[in-house]
Amino acid sequence: MFPLRDSIPSFRPPVVNVMIITACAATFLFELTLGPQLNSFLRAYAFVPVRFFHPAAFEVGLAFNAQSMLLSMFLHGGWFHIIGNMWFLWVFGDNVEDILGHGRYLLFYLFCGTAAALGQAVVAPMSPVPMIGASGAIAGVLGAYLVMFPWSKVKTLIFLGFFITMADLPASLFLVLWFVIQFFSGTLSLAAAGGAAGGVAFWAHVGGFVAGVTVAFFLRDRARQQYQPVRAIRWE
Repeated sequence: MFPLRDSIPSFRPPVVNVMIITACAATFLFELTLGPQLNSFLRAYAFVPVRFFHPAAFEVGLAFNAQSMLLSMFLHGGWFHIIGNMWFLWVFGDNVEDILGHGRYLLFYLFCGTAAALGQAVVAPMSPVPMIGASGAIAGVLGAYLVMFPWSKVKTLIFLGFFITMADLPASLFLVLWFVIQFFSGTLSLAAAGGAAGGVAFWAHVGGFVAGVTVAFFLRDRARQQYQPVRAIRWE
Protein backbone atom coordinates (compact mmCIF):
# COMPACT_ATOMS: atom_id res chain seq x y z
CA MET A 1 0.00 0.00 0.00
CA PHE A 2 1.22 3.47 -0.86
CA PRO A 3 -0.62 6.68 0.15
CA LEU A 4 -1.22 9.34 -2.49
CA ARG A 5 -3.06 11.94 -0.39
CA ASP A 6 -5.45 12.29 2.51
CA SER A 7 -8.82 14.02 2.69
CA ILE A 8 -8.05 16.47 5.51
CA PRO A 9 -6.88 19.97 4.55
CA SER A 10 -4.54 21.89 6.83
CA PHE A 11 -5.42 25.36 8.10
CA ARG A 12 -1.84 26.63 8.42
CA PRO A 13 1.21 26.22 6.18
CA PRO A 14 3.21 23.16 7.36
CA VAL A 15 6.37 25.20 7.84
CA VAL A 16 8.23 22.71 10.03
CA ASN A 17 7.18 19.74 7.93
CA VAL A 18 8.65 21.42 4.86
CA MET A 19 11.80 22.33 6.79
CA ILE A 20 12.30 18.70 7.86
CA ILE A 21 11.82 17.46 4.30
CA THR A 22 14.26 20.10 3.02
CA ALA A 23 16.84 19.19 5.68
CA CYS A 24 16.59 15.48 4.84
CA ALA A 25 16.95 16.23 1.12
CA ALA A 26 19.98 18.47 1.71
CA THR A 27 21.60 15.84 3.93
CA PHE A 28 21.02 13.16 1.31
CA LEU A 29 22.62 15.33 -1.37
CA PHE A 30 25.61 15.73 0.95
CA GLU A 31 25.79 11.94 1.28
CA LEU A 32 25.95 11.65 -2.51
CA THR A 33 29.09 13.79 -2.54
CA LEU A 34 30.94 11.39 -0.23
CA GLY A 35 31.22 8.60 -2.79
CA PRO A 36 33.31 5.66 -1.47
CA GLN A 37 33.70 7.40 1.90
CA LEU A 38 29.96 7.19 2.64
CA ASN A 39 30.11 3.87 4.49
CA SER A 40 32.95 5.12 6.68
CA PHE A 41 31.00 8.31 7.41
CA LEU A 42 27.89 6.37 8.43
CA ARG A 43 29.84 4.02 10.70
CA ALA A 44 31.57 6.97 12.32
CA TYR A 45 28.63 9.30 12.85
CA ALA A 46 25.29 7.44 12.53
CA PHE A 47 23.56 5.89 15.54
CA VAL A 48 24.96 2.44 16.40
CA PRO A 49 23.20 0.44 19.16
CA VAL A 50 26.29 -1.33 20.52
CA ARG A 51 28.12 1.99 20.75
CA PHE A 52 25.16 3.47 22.64
CA PHE A 53 25.08 0.70 25.26
CA HIS A 54 28.86 0.34 25.54
CA PRO A 55 30.20 3.89 25.09
CA ALA A 56 33.40 3.27 27.06
CA ALA A 57 34.47 0.53 24.66
CA PHE A 58 34.24 2.98 21.78
CA GLU A 59 35.57 5.98 23.73
CA VAL A 60 32.44 8.06 23.17
CA GLY A 61 30.18 9.91 25.57
CA LEU A 62 26.52 10.72 26.01
CA ALA A 63 26.81 13.86 23.89
CA PHE A 64 28.21 11.92 20.93
CA ASN A 65 25.46 9.29 21.11
CA ALA A 66 22.79 12.00 21.33
CA GLN A 67 24.33 13.76 18.33
CA SER A 68 24.49 10.56 16.30
CA MET A 69 20.88 9.74 17.16
CA LEU A 70 19.79 13.18 15.92
CA LEU A 71 21.89 13.02 12.74
CA SER A 72 20.62 9.56 11.90
CA MET A 73 17.06 10.92 11.57
CA PHE A 74 18.19 12.92 8.53
CA LEU A 75 20.38 10.31 6.82
CA HIS A 76 19.04 7.90 4.18
CA GLY A 77 20.34 4.87 2.36
CA GLY A 78 19.15 5.53 -1.18
CA TRP A 79 16.69 7.27 -3.47
CA PHE A 80 13.77 4.94 -2.72
CA HIS A 81 14.45 5.24 1.00
CA ILE A 82 14.32 9.02 1.11
CA ILE A 83 11.52 9.47 -1.46
CA GLY A 84 9.25 6.99 0.35
CA ASN A 85 9.92 8.53 3.76
CA MET A 86 9.47 12.10 2.62
CA TRP A 87 6.25 11.30 0.78
CA PHE A 88 4.69 9.69 3.87
CA LEU A 89 5.75 12.74 5.89
CA TRP A 90 4.26 15.09 3.29
CA VAL A 91 0.92 13.26 3.24
CA PHE A 92 0.43 12.88 7.00
CA GLY A 93 2.61 15.48 8.70
CA ASP A 94 0.83 18.72 7.83
CA ASN A 95 -2.32 17.98 9.84
CA VAL A 96 -0.38 16.82 12.89
CA GLU A 97 1.69 20.02 12.76
CA ASP A 98 -1.57 21.97 12.46
CA ILE A 99 -2.76 20.57 15.79
CA LEU A 100 0.52 20.75 17.70
CA GLY A 101 1.80 24.06 16.34
CA HIS A 102 5.17 24.52 14.69
CA GLY A 103 7.47 24.42 17.72
CA ARG A 104 5.76 21.54 19.48
CA TYR A 105 5.58 19.57 16.24
CA LEU A 106 9.36 19.78 15.86
CA LEU A 107 9.86 18.61 19.45
CA PHE A 108 7.30 15.85 18.90
CA TYR A 109 9.06 14.70 15.73
CA LEU A 110 12.46 14.54 17.43
CA PHE A 111 10.96 12.78 20.46
CA CYS A 112 9.42 10.09 18.26
CA GLY A 113 12.68 9.70 16.36
CA THR A 114 14.52 9.20 19.64
CA ALA A 115 11.94 6.69 20.88
CA ALA A 116 12.24 4.84 17.57
CA ALA A 117 16.03 4.58 17.78
CA LEU A 118 15.85 3.37 21.38
CA GLY A 119 13.14 0.86 20.45
CA GLN A 120 15.38 -0.75 17.83
CA ALA A 121 18.45 -0.53 20.05
CA VAL A 122 16.74 -2.30 22.97
CA VAL A 123 15.74 -5.16 20.67
CA ALA A 124 19.28 -5.47 19.24
CA PRO A 125 21.63 -3.91 21.81
CA MET A 126 24.76 -5.57 20.40
CA SER A 127 24.12 -4.59 16.80
CA PRO A 128 27.11 -2.85 15.12
CA VAL A 129 24.92 -1.81 12.16
CA PRO A 130 24.41 1.97 11.80
CA MET A 131 20.75 3.00 11.98
CA ILE A 132 19.72 5.69 9.51
CA GLY A 133 16.48 7.13 8.22
CA ALA A 134 13.56 9.33 9.22
CA SER A 135 11.08 6.46 9.19
CA GLY A 136 11.03 6.03 12.98
CA ALA A 137 10.14 9.68 13.55
CA ILE A 138 7.64 9.53 10.67
CA ALA A 139 6.09 6.45 12.27
CA GLY A 140 5.37 8.69 15.26
CA VAL A 141 3.60 11.12 12.95
CA LEU A 142 1.54 8.23 11.58
CA GLY A 143 0.61 7.15 15.10
CA ALA A 144 -0.50 10.67 15.98
CA TYR A 145 -2.51 10.93 12.76
CA LEU A 146 -4.29 7.67 13.58
CA VAL A 147 -5.43 8.99 16.96
CA MET A 148 -6.29 12.50 15.79
CA PHE A 149 -7.88 11.81 12.40
CA PRO A 150 -9.27 8.26 12.29
CA TRP A 151 -12.20 9.46 10.14
CA SER A 152 -9.89 10.74 7.37
CA LYS A 153 -9.69 8.96 4.02
CA VAL A 154 -6.43 8.02 2.34
CA LYS A 155 -6.30 7.63 -1.42
CA THR A 156 -4.10 4.57 -1.71
CA LEU A 157 -2.27 2.63 -4.40
CA ILE A 158 -2.70 -1.09 -3.67
CA PHE A 159 -0.31 -3.56 -5.23
CA LEU A 160 -1.74 -7.04 -5.85
CA GLY A 161 1.03 -8.97 -7.52
CA PHE A 162 1.33 -7.56 -11.04
CA PHE A 163 -1.93 -5.64 -10.68
CA ILE A 164 -2.23 -2.14 -9.24
CA THR A 165 -5.50 -0.64 -8.10
CA MET A 166 -6.54 2.50 -6.23
CA ALA A 167 -8.93 2.83 -3.31
CA ASP A 168 -10.05 5.37 -0.72
CA LEU A 169 -9.25 3.69 2.59
CA PRO A 170 -10.18 4.92 6.06
CA ALA A 171 -7.04 6.30 7.69
CA SER A 172 -7.68 4.01 10.65
CA LEU A 173 -7.56 0.94 8.40
CA PHE A 174 -4.52 2.10 6.42
CA LEU A 175 -2.46 2.96 9.50
CA VAL A 176 -3.43 -0.07 11.58
CA LEU A 177 -2.50 -2.34 8.67
CA TRP A 178 0.78 -0.47 8.30
CA PHE A 179 1.56 -0.97 12.00
CA VAL A 180 0.62 -4.66 11.93
CA ILE A 181 2.96 -5.20 8.98
CA GLN A 182 5.82 -3.48 10.83
CA PHE A 183 5.20 -5.46 14.00
CA PHE A 184 5.11 -8.87 12.36
CA SER A 185 8.02 -8.02 10.07
CA GLY A 186 9.99 -7.01 13.15
CA THR A 187 9.09 -10.28 14.86
CA LEU A 188 10.25 -12.25 11.83
CA SER A 189 13.50 -10.29 11.69
CA LEU A 190 14.20 -11.23 15.30
CA ALA A 191 13.61 -14.89 14.57
CA ALA A 192 15.82 -14.76 11.48
CA ALA A 193 18.84 -12.85 12.70
CA GLY A 194 18.36 -11.81 16.30
CA GLY A 195 17.73 -8.25 15.20
CA ALA A 196 21.42 -7.53 14.65
CA ALA A 197 21.60 -7.80 10.87
CA GLY A 198 21.18 -5.00 8.38
CA GLY A 199 17.97 -4.20 6.56
CA VAL A 200 14.82 -2.41 7.68
CA ALA A 201 14.69 -1.38 11.35
CA PHE A 202 11.12 -2.53 11.91
CA TRP A 203 11.28 -2.11 15.68
CA ALA A 204 12.21 1.53 15.20
CA HIS A 205 8.94 1.89 13.28
CA VAL A 206 7.06 0.18 16.10
CA GLY A 207 8.73 2.31 18.78
CA GLY A 208 8.10 5.57 16.93
CA PHE A 209 4.48 4.67 16.21
CA VAL A 210 3.75 3.81 19.85
CA ALA A 211 5.38 7.07 20.98
CA GLY A 212 3.24 9.04 18.53
CA VAL A 213 0.04 7.32 19.63
CA THR A 214 0.87 7.96 23.28
CA VAL A 215 1.45 11.70 22.84
CA ALA A 216 -1.55 12.15 20.53
CA PHE A 217 -3.86 10.38 22.98
CA PHE A 218 -3.77 13.47 25.21
CA LEU A 219 -4.47 15.84 22.30
CA ARG A 220 -7.17 13.94 20.42
CA ASP A 221 -10.06 16.11 21.68
CA ARG A 222 -8.38 19.25 20.39
CA ALA A 223 -7.99 17.66 16.95
CA ARG A 224 -11.62 16.60 16.81
CA GLN A 225 -12.87 20.05 17.80
CA GLN A 226 -10.64 21.91 15.35
CA TYR A 227 -11.41 19.65 12.40
CA GLN A 228 -15.07 18.92 13.12
CA PRO A 229 -16.30 21.09 10.19
CA VAL A 230 -14.23 19.17 7.63
CA ARG A 231 -15.07 15.61 8.68
CA ALA A 232 -17.46 15.14 5.80
CA ILE A 233 -15.13 16.43 3.05
CA ARG A 234 -15.43 14.61 -0.29
CA TRP A 235 -13.07 14.41 -3.24
CA GLU A 236 -14.21 15.39 -6.71
